[in-house]
Amino acid sequence: MNKPKINYQVILEKEIKEIEKLDYIPTLLIHSCCAPCSSYVLEYLSDYFKITVYYYNPNITFHDEYKKRYIEQQEFIEALNKIAKNKIDFLGGEYNTAEFYDKIKGLEHIREGGERCFQCFDLRLAQTAKVAKELNYDYFTTALSISPLKNGQKINEIGIELEESLKIKFLKADFKKKNGYKRSIELSREHNLYRQDYCGCIYSKKEREEDEKKK
Repeated sequence: MNKPKINYQVILEKEIKEIEKLDYIPTLLIHSCCAPCSSYVLEYLSDYFKITVYYYNPNITFHDEYKKRYIEQQEFIEALNKIAKNKIDFLGGEYNTAEFYDKIKGLEHIREGGERCFQCFDLRLAQTAKVAKELNYDYFTTALSISPLKNGQKINEIGIELEESLKIKFLKADFKKKNGYKRSIELSREHNLYRQDYCGCIYSKKEREEDEKKK
């Protein structure tokens, strides 16, 4: 039996209303896979949080691709800081692809959107939560739910489990809602951001190439 879908955008809006009642601005460590996916999320949340973008993506197979996204993420933050209400910081995580391959071992054949991706979400969210806990952030979250190709329900379920196990608040959200994905495309155009056509891992890249051959 399928679980009923939860509107995490509504939950986020309720949380923000409570945050606005506080006499201080809470801190948020937000995992990001790339500048385009983070674009709308940072524009939206920087009004309410002191944000640090945590770039931790051992799933990105090719070093050149990783470096390109890493640098562009920093450049986008610098540009956004010129207009953001609250300053956004950047924190680079360790780049060790072995962590990804160990995590998804035995699931290599699963197509994108399935259990392999869920394990990848868990890997990156768990590390984000650990760092947020160590550095005393008020919240942690991820920008991954901005993509229509990512399972927002599963992402939030993983975040909630980590919140309970590590005792640090997970900011529940589904950033693709309320035209979030559309706005990310607009911001990508405005800032001339590189929008890749695969998530980063070799399996996703191969699937895209196979799909293109079939067209």
